[in-house]
Amino acid sequence: MGAIASTILVALLILGSMGIKLDREYQRGVIYRLGRVKGVMGPGMYWIMPLVDQKVQLDVRTKTVSIEPQETVTADSVTIKVNAVLYYRILNGEKAINRVEDYQMAVYQVALTTLRNVVGQNMLDDVLQNRDKINLKVQEIVDEITEPWGIEIERVEMKDVEIPLGMQRAMAKEAEALREKRARLIKAAAEQEASIKLSEASRKIMENPAALELRRLQMLTEIGTENNTTTIVMLPSDLITLAKNWSVLPPDRPTDQTAVVPIAPPSQANSAEPLNPATITEAEPIRLELTP
Repeated sequence: MGAIASTILVALLILGSMGIKLDREYQRGVIYRLGRVKGVMGPGMYWIMPLVDQKVQLDVRTKTVSIEPQETVTADSVTIKVNAVLYYRILNGEKAINRVEDYQMAVYQVALTTLRNVVGQNMLDDVLQNRDKINLKVQEIVDEITEPWGIEIERVEMKDVEIPLGMQRAMAKEAEALREKRARLIKAAAEQEASIKLSEASRKIMENPAALELRRLQMLTEIGTENNTTTIVMLPSDLITLAKNWSVLPPDRPTDQTAVVPIAPPSQANSAEPLNPATITEAEPIRLELTP
């Protein structure tokens, strides 16, 4: 009897040890007792009834799903290929096991179709420039679908957008035209600003002509610092101004000038005696024509 009891005791111990389970920090165990859900256990060590309870182990860490490139048509009828990556984790292991057959495949398919639909509702420029907006929209839709499964979508990121070669060339031409337009506008604005500054400088120089001489001396200093063979002859600005005034005839100056010279009468002109102004009764003017 003692041997039988010992055998039974050893069998019970072995059977009892089979019910000891150990889960790590990132693991959970969904326990089924006779086919019905008992609950979720873990992490750490716990015990279940052997041959009565069944355990389904889950990994609650964040999982990464790579969405393969999908060919889709944008709202402006451009065919592109888009791929993305999705991050999710399990919040409720009981729902993830009982409400969907394969939660990993289900999340992948939902993300695949949602990405294609959202990209198809946007223009090509929005897909290229507003990726964050599209990522957030896909995340909200997928998270709403997977919430009853006990799964949370943490993030969705578009990795790459493949554009047809012809569209790439057209976009390159458009970008080049925009940059050329911007360069011309900047150059025109610079010319306008420079003209304003030059006008202000000319007014200052007119107020103080000595500033022009100083500017000329500064120009000579700048030229002298370089190794060149340029010969410069400096002329005073006063000489240039005087020559300019001589070359221009005043508009009020007549072309013909007349000089009036008084002379004595013939009787007095032939006399050897000196003329006395008091004896001159009448002077006959003689006009002399002077040409310039």
